[in-house]
Amino acid sequence: MFRTITGALIAATLAVISATPSVRAHEGHDHGPETPAAPASISPRGEAHSDNIELVAVAQGNALLFYVDAYASNAPINDATIEIETPDGPMTAKPLGDGAYRLDAPFIAKGGHLDLIATVSANGNSEILPVTIDIPSPSISGPDNAVSRTGVLAGVFGPLPQSPLFAALLGFVLGAIVVSVFRFSRGKAGALLIIGLASLAVNDAQAHEGHGEEQPATIVASEERAQRQPDGAVFVPKPIQRIFGLRTIRTREGMFQRSTELPGRVIPDPNASGYVQTALGGMLSPPRGGFPRLGTTVKQGDVLAYVTPPLQAIDVSDMRQKQGELDQQIAIVQRRLARQESLVTTGAVARAQVEETKLELEGLRDRRSGLETVRREPVPLIAPVSGVIADGTPVNGQIAQSNAIVFHIVTPGKLWVEALSFDVLPGIGSASAKTSNGQSLRLAFRGSGLADRSQSVPVHFSISDAGTHLRVGQFVTVFAETGEKRSGIAAPRSAVVRTANGQDFVFEHTNAERFEPRPVRIEPLDADRVLIAAGLETGKRLVVQGAELLDHVR
Repeated sequence: MFRTITGALIAATLAVISATPSVRAHEGHDHGPETPAAPASISPRGEAHSDNIELVAVAQGNALLFYVDAYASNAPINDATIEIETPDGPMTAKPLGDGAYRLDAPFIAKGGHLDLIATVSANGNSEILPVTIDIPSPSISGPDNAVSRTGVLAGVFGPLPQSPLFAALLGFVLGAIVVSVFRFSRGKAGALLIIGLASLAVNDAQAHEGHGEEQPATIVASEERAQRQPDGAVFVPKPIQRIFGLRTIRTREGMFQRSTELPGRVIPDPNASGYVQTALGGMLSPPRGGFPRLGTTVKQGDVLAYVTPPLQAIDVSDMRQKQGELDQQIAIVQRRLARQESLVTTGAVARAQVEETKLELEGLRDRRSGLETVRREPVPLIAPVSGVIADGTPVNGQIAQSNAIVFHIVTPGKLWVEALSFDVLPGIGSASAKTSNGQSLRLAFRGSGLADRSQSVPVHFSISDAGTHLRVGQFVTVFAETGEKRSGIAAPRSAVVRTANGQDFVFEHTNAERFEPRPVRIEPLDADRVLIAAGLETGKRLVVQGAELLDHVR
């Protein structure tokens, strides 16, 4: 009985040892600093890089796909030539576009540890890059590394669990049975032989390197998608990087002018804009062609509208009385002129006297005509400057009050920015502004007011490149340089991502397909850049395009 139990325990121990993966593992290798493991659900891959080129090789089907990018910018290289030293000899990959290349590789059907040497020629330079890919053995099919069941016992026991506990129980039972059977028949040697066979049988049931009928391996193309790793890093396959449009820069520390951030809004240039107002109240009427609509380009001196002042009843009475007096005087002078003209031929009346009477009659007629004009002709409203109608919706027949603004004319290419500062800013250098839609504006300092406005001081800047896409009153953020200098890393604003709790962080491109978030402390630098004062070292690859997309990967 004791010998039976002992033999069963020995068989169980051998079964556990043979079933333990770490014990069954092949000989180890010192690979040095290893690349962080990629997700297990993706295709086998390897990567290598130099100072100029980054190469990623992916095994899919019976082919190898190569992705070639510029190491610093992560931009795809389309015109490269890739020559591969393979187990079947040197081969050349065919370009697929967008920095991707394909190499028919039937030799990957053998599986195992594959060492390749790639010679990449691009932009007049050649780089030799060694690439290593671990491809599952032929007995392993699919990306899930499912263990094949081959051998005799596999057919008997079917899909056995792979736990060491099951191996121990199986080994114990088999050992007990075998020792009992051969205890008295063949002695210890036979029993140990059978125990060993039992342990090998267990091992055979769980071994991943079966010796049954092998089929050529086909690497199934797994789903290439971006994934968030348990440590917070983001794994993004190269094809997805091209969809995201990820670009990087190398960080470099330097000294920069410190900037202060101010709220501001767009205002018209006071020398290139104007109002069209009514000096007298009256009824509006359009000029020939109608009122100019919004956005219409007008020239200085154009008539934009007419205003007809209303006449009061007392004014009408006075005018009629004045007209009557003038009509009476005109009639008297006309008769006097007629008598003088009849006597001038006889010499009784001097010709000079006749001329004076004519002048007097002409003056009376002008005064009478002026009264008619006042009653009938409206007052024109004229554009004071050339520009575009920015505001104004007059209606025919509308009664406008005195000093009412009928039109606002603005020159689109000449706009200013009025910023508010709570502190006096001495020595303002260059400045820039950013709109709500991310547009950057170059500003030139024009002046700062001394009067207090809402506990702040107005500061005026002119926009150097206003264009035609800005509107008056649009809010902007102004970045005005001060005389103070700060040390740090200048980075585009697009590189910084802000979380819901207000923490700013950036993504560092640590490996070909791995991006790690780095919390940083930033300060304003200008409209396009921020200063990373802490949290990132110099010489790293910083994601400057597509950082928002990386942040959304889960």
